[in-house]
Amino acid sequence: MGALNVAEKILLANAAGGLTELPEAGQSLEIQFTHTLYQDATGTAAALAFEKMGKDRVETTSVIVVDHKTLQVGFIDGDDHRYLEDFSKRYGCWFSRSGNGICHSVFLEDFAEPGRSVIGSDSHTTNAGGMGMLAMGAGGTDVSFAMAGKSYKITMPEVVQVNLTGDLPAGVLANDVILNVLKTVGIKGNKDICLEYTGPGVASLALTDRATVTNMGTEAGVVFSIFPSDEVTKAYLESRGRGDAWQDMVADEGASYARTVEIDLRSLVPTIALYPRLKSMEPVTDRVGMKIDAVFIGSCTNATYANLARVGEVLRGKRVKVDTAIAPGSQAIARQLSAAGYMEIFYAAGVRVMENACSACIGQGFSPPTDGVMLSTANRNFAGRSGTESAHVHLVSPVTAAASALAGELVDPTQAADGDFSFRDVPAVVDRAAYIAPLPLDEAKKVDPRYGPNIKSLPTLDSLPGKLEGEVLLKLGPEVTTDLIQPAGKYLALRSNADEYAKQATFVQADDTFSARAVVHRDAGGHGFLVAGDGYGMGSSREHAGLCPRILGVRAIVAQGFERIHLANLANFGILAFTFAVPGDYEKVGQGAKLSLDTSGLESGEAKMIVDGGTEIPVKLAQGVDDLPMIRAGGALSYFASQAA
Repeated sequence: MGALNVAEKILLANAAGGLTELPEAGQSLEIQFTHTLYQDATGTAAALAFEKMGKDRVETTSVIVVDHKTLQVGFIDGDDHRYLEDFSKRYGCWFSRSGNGICHSVFLEDFAEPGRSVIGSDSHTTNAGGMGMLAMGAGGTDVSFAMAGKSYKITMPEVVQVNLTGDLPAGVLANDVILNVLKTVGIKGNKDICLEYTGPGVASLALTDRATVTNMGTEAGVVFSIFPSDEVTKAYLESRGRGDAWQDMVADEGASYARTVEIDLRSLVPTIALYPRLKSMEPVTDRVGMKIDAVFIGSCTNATYANLARVGEVLRGKRVKVDTAIAPGSQAIARQLSAAGYMEIFYAAGVRVMENACSACIGQGFSPPTDGVMLSTANRNFAGRSGTESAHVHLVSPVTAAASALAGELVDPTQAADGDFSFRDVPAVVDRAAYIAPLPLDEAKKVDPRYGPNIKSLPTLDSLPGKLEGEVLLKLGPEVTTDLIQPAGKYLALRSNADEYAKQATFVQADDTFSARAVVHRDAGGHGFLVAGDGYGMGSSREHAGLCPRILGVRAIVAQGFERIHLANLANFGILAFTFAVPGDYEKVGQGAKLSLDTSGLESGEAKMIVDGGTEIPVKLAQGVDDLPMIRAGGALSYFASQAA
């Protein structure tokens, strides 16, 4: 194949069927993943799907982490966690209990390996790309199939080079790097590309800094992001007692790329992503003086030891002026911070030290007040994601957040903080006993998973009828996020009961009558349609954003464009996805319009939608034609059952 870049090497190494050459960009490629990852918010439904596959044991290195639903008010979350622990023991997974850390943090520390591959039921599984690993997010059903040894289909991406030069100035962190990358490449239109980081500036970034960059790269909508595996990677693995997992993986001399984005690290400044949805990345200096009500420093993107130690140095001997919380990425990081004396600094500064979990990133335990302004080091600031629908959450680096917490308003940390942002380095904490290891098969077979009263089996979905007839239940604009479709926050506990989650939460922030109207329409025999602008399904991998509308009777969605993971989730639950052949036809279909669509000839990739019994609107199938047998069967599990029969 000639000279290969890192992305091509990693794809070829993990391609199913022992490929010796990669397909052209835009063609189909099957990946055989070596590792899989669940977290508890998406994991229960995914585990229930795996149980329907009739397997005795997982066929990948599988890790299940409790990190989202850690408030545990009442029995539901505790029951889910007990079920996932039992499931792990029964089917041969590693299990990480609540408090041990965020899934991406612990996976990077103790499981990620350069040259290997991981698919996870969380969109920020891309975090491990900083390790030189092929790391992708997907819906839980797809992850479960990968656990069962099935390959996963992607479109061969174009590889975009992000060439880094120079070193970061003091007070400018990896979070500022990725915000500027997102500003350059945009947050839409990147569905079939990956970002590969190259250049002399790469060597100046620590392994955890690289993970910050690849983690938040998912906000661009790319398939994955990746750094080379080099001496920095080797040193990190050795610090974790895993040096034998290292392998060198760099681009060949003369490797080519679809295009190149140049980022001079020396030119970067502290940057803020303004609410909502990372639409505007600006220098912090443009917004200095903005009053704030709260500060959250944590998330899988930024709660690393180095970042939080820098925060400790900013806070040393001072006291915060606004409500401020810190959530370390893992127990190992928290223990390392404690050994270095930073925990005492946090407490003395008046900071709330929260559990080693996702917490405020997903609106769990630290929501801002009504109309409040919060600075956050998380990766997303979608409307309502903080748990407070009227709040404005702006994204910044940890040192910007810390310096601003001291001032009670947004400040430029390079102007407000003392020193050079250096910090005390102490040895990493390695504790494999923090995990429950897979049981031998003979012992595993003796484990019977326990199901709490809220844990309900996934519904059996009926097949696709030859003709869809119904109405547009909801018309939406562009950039419909999965948080808008199926909000998290206070609704997280319902995810193990998809029927109840559908009734209580689906589109509740867009139209709180939606679920009730959809049920009436479904029960009267109608087929539900949704119409939307471009970017439908942005954000997380939560497959409930496909499953719950399907439970409510939605059978087809017509949009100006879809995001990758969500498009696959729709197919997995038997929902057809179409784009307008003529983009302007979006304006011709209103909420409440009566629609009909013949589904018998979709193998052509085209169809005609009849609006209000008269107007014909041409639409194009957004999913692959090879997805049609699964969609016609009613979804992935129904199709799997029919093939196994």
